[in-house]
Amino acid sequence: MPKLISKVRASLIVQRFSKLTAIRNGGKEVGDYIQAMRTFTTSNGHVGELVSRSGQKQIVDALVLGERGRAVSLLYEFSLGNNKLSADDFASILQSCARLPDPLALSLMSIMGENTNCYSMLPIYNNFLAACYETQTVDYANECMDLMEHQMVGKNEITYAQLLKLAVLQQNLSAVHEIWKECSKFYSLSPLSLRKFIWSFTELRDLNSAHTALQHMVRLAFRENSYISRTAEGRFCDLRLDIPAPSSGNWSSIDVSLDTVSSNIDMERQSLGSMETNTARKTLSASVMKLLRWSFNDVMHACAQVQNCDLAEQLMLQMQTLGLQPSGSTYDGFIRAIATTRGFSDGVEVLKVMQEKNIKPHDSTLAVLAVMCSRELELNLAEVFLDEMSKIHNPRPYNAFLEACDVLDRPEQAVQILAKMKRLNLQPNIRTYELLFSLFGNVNAPYEEGNMLSQVDVAKRINTIEMDMMKNGIQHSHLSLRNVLKALGTEGMVKELIQYLRAAENRFSHYDTYMITPVYNTVLHSLVEAKESQMATQIFKSMVSSGVSPDAATYNIMIDGCSIVGCFRSALALISMMFRSGFNPQAVTLTGLLKILLRSEDFDGALELLNQGISEGIQLDVLLYNTIFQVAAEKGRIDVIELIVEHMHLQGVLPDPSTCSHVFAAYVDHGFYNTAMEALQVLSVRMIAEVDKDTDEKRTELENLILGEDSKDEPQILETFKDSKEYLTVALLQLRWCAILGYPVSWSPSDSQWARRLSSNLASTNGLL
Repeated sequence: MPKLISKVRASLIVQRFSKLTAIRNGGKEVGDYIQAMRTFTTSNGHVGELVSRSGQKQIVDALVLGERGRAVSLLYEFSLGNNKLSADDFASILQSCARLPDPLALSLMSIMGENTNCYSMLPIYNNFLAACYETQTVDYANECMDLMEHQMVGKNEITYAQLLKLAVLQQNLSAVHEIWKECSKFYSLSPLSLRKFIWSFTELRDLNSAHTALQHMVRLAFRENSYISRTAEGRFCDLRLDIPAPSSGNWSSIDVSLDTVSSNIDMERQSLGSMETNTARKTLSASVMKLLRWSFNDVMHACAQVQNCDLAEQLMLQMQTLGLQPSGSTYDGFIRAIATTRGFSDGVEVLKVMQEKNIKPHDSTLAVLAVMCSRELELNLAEVFLDEMSKIHNPRPYNAFLEACDVLDRPEQAVQILAKMKRLNLQPNIRTYELLFSLFGNVNAPYEEGNMLSQVDVAKRINTIEMDMMKNGIQHSHLSLRNVLKALGTEGMVKELIQYLRAAENRFSHYDTYMITPVYNTVLHSLVEAKESQMATQIFKSMVSSGVSPDAATYNIMIDGCSIVGCFRSALALISMMFRSGFNPQAVTLTGLLKILLRSEDFDGALELLNQGISEGIQLDVLLYNTIFQVAAEKGRIDVIELIVEHMHLQGVLPDPSTCSHVFAAYVDHGFYNTAMEALQVLSVRMIAEVDKDTDEKRTELENLILGEDSKDEPQILETFKDSKEYLTVALLQLRWCAILGYPVSWSPSDSQWARRLSSNLASTNGLL
């Protein structure tokens, strides 16, 4: 006989769940519902009649339609009857309640559970947990577990499966391990159950546990093949009896965990290879094969997420040994694991294997390869992968292609890919528009000044892109606004620049430094480049007075602006503010100060400032030295150039093409042609040292390029430019030019008379400038 609920117990349960109802529903229905529950029990403790069969249907229909208020009213109305019914008569209501994670369902289930066989309630509780997962209402799931514990309902494998999904929903890896431990105490886990644990571990990126469980599943699959079947609906089920685990007991007597399983597997691994070889010849059922393939795929995709290509290769080999043919999904995870770790070229090789097996790659596989090719600036190959994709819902691979076009300055290829996006009705996101402003905001080539025609064209382009943004309901981000501001600044459109700054001020909070400060920096930099120092000063003062915190870049821009008017005093004031804000001067700061001193040809002051920066530990760069070289070359100060060249060498700062140009021009302007060629050779060899380390084999290869008379040599040198090695390209061409004019190439710059003379001159000054 099922234990009957007492009036006191019913009252306590109703009070307990009515509190949660009152919080979530404002308490409107609570009074009627409590009254219904109170009249639910009679004076002798037996269950009173709630509803007739037709009444049950009315309540069920109301619950299904989501009309909870009407269901409560009907429940209250029918609870006034006097006929006695058993708890089993309310099965249909309970089943409907279990599909609705709701205090009404919990309260009714709690009372019914006290008046019927506890095992008959287990499917209802499982349904309720499933509903909690579907609606992501974890609080109700916890209440349900408390009820199950109180009523000693116990758990079966379906319960554990629902708990696994809820634990994964909460990203709670420790809970998954606890469920594994508890489930293993009472059940000899079937491949179907192991599949669910493998899925849980991979969702939470616990690759070690997932792999351990997978190996256990492999062994189990061959021993328990007959246990797995498929229902008429196509779902998998376990044919063994599912006896519920007790809700409580002596847990200390059993200690089963992943570590235990792992140690057992380690003991068996010596025989695993031979076992796989022998058992792979056996014919597994289609159901078991599918379960195994799904689990391998889960772990394979986890390998891609954590970039573990070694384990991915092991899994692929094991699948082949077991006779499991990899599917497109398997290769999807495998290629992503390989490509993200070893590069897109290895992923392309795997893709060729798929093509040989007539396995169509997933769109996600092609998307990953397209993104990686774009990152490597292989636009043609990236475009091939984009063309092969059948269904595209995410603009990410297209954005990666646009980003590569932006890096390589190829707007014409970007236009083609945009046309393809339009044909596919693929809606852009904010990243797409950020890149469009960067790609098409400028009309003129770099270092060309804007004019009236180009400014009109830029305004039209920006307006067209913004209209498309409005059509798709997308607002400006701080980066898209910055790209617009850069475009306007490059074209010298100061009026429009200030207008967009005001729009940015309204769009972003002045106290959100991460968002607004870079916007101000972009405007200030554009104004300084446009020689609008007075307006830049006004913007800077307005920025500070409105509460926007300048960063190091802001101060450096303003110090650079002081060089326009040659105001060293203002620059020192800015450095003082910089210190108070917690920023230390850097090479770019010294460069700004040097420009001010060099404007008045104060080379002694510039050299003194350079020494001071070195003494304070500032890491100097080539741009700083080039600032001095440029002015010294213009003013014909070869003595300064030679002093700075040697000191630059001692500081370990390698020259760049601008360095070579300034030094070479200074000697040529004074008629020192041989010295100019010798200096060009030395600086070019030092440039090569930045890109390639000196080895005999490498030197021979470079000498062949420099001294070769084949017409293919120069184009081969230019190929290095495509690999983003422009310094190497320039250095090789300069050395080839020297060789053509009859100057031999020396790989030891210290042997040069010019280099030795510069070293001696600096030594005579005791290392001081």
